[in-house]
Amino acid sequence: MDFFAFLSLPRKLNLDMADFEQRYRALSRQFHPDYFYNAAPAERRASLEKSSYLNDAYRTLRNPISRVDYLLKLEGLAPQGPEQASKQVPAGLLEEVFALNEELDDVREQRSSGAPPDVWKGRLEQARRPIEAKRAEHEAQLQELSARWDATGDRQVLELLRDRILERNYIINLLAGIERELNS
Repeated sequence: MDFFAFLSLPRKLNLDMADFEQRYRALSRQFHPDYFYNAAPAERRASLEKSSYLNDAYRTLRNPISRVDYLLKLEGLAPQGPEQASKQVPAGLLEEVFALNEELDDVREQRSSGAPPDVWKGRLEQARRPIEAKRAEHEAQLQELSARWDATGDRQVLELLRDRILERNYIINLLAGIERELNS
C-alpha cells in the first residue's frame, strides 16, 4: 500500500491540507502504540509498524516537493542515480552552473586576496538574482504542472514534472553554494 492509499487520499499533488491533517490525526490515534500497551506482542509490533509508516507518509506527503518525488517513484519515473539525473538536465542550465562556479572561484580569489567584503558580497548578490528568478520560475512551473497532473493524470505531464524537479535540485544547490560563500 502506498502513502496515498494508506491515508485514503487520491493520488494527487494538490491536497486539501486540512483534510490531510485530519486523516493523519485520526490514524495516529488509531495506531498509536500507547493504545496497545497491554496488547499481545504481535499487536504492539503491528501498531509500531503502522504508526511508523503513518509518520513516514505524513512527512512525505505534507511537503509539495517530496510529494512530487514520491509520486515519481510510485509511477516509475524517479531518476535512477546521479548519472541519469545529470543527463536529463538541460544544457543551458549546466552552462549557468558552470558560469556560476567560475564566478564563485573569482569571488573566493578576491576574498583571499583581501578585497573588502562589500565588493565580493556584492558580486555574490548579483550572481544570486538570476538564480533566484529561475527558482521562482521553476516553482511556478511545478505548481502549474501539478495542477495539470491532478486534472489529467497524463504521464507526459509527470515526465515534465520530473524534469522540473531535477532542474530545481540544481538551482537549490546553486543557491546553497552562494549562501555558503556569503556566510563564510
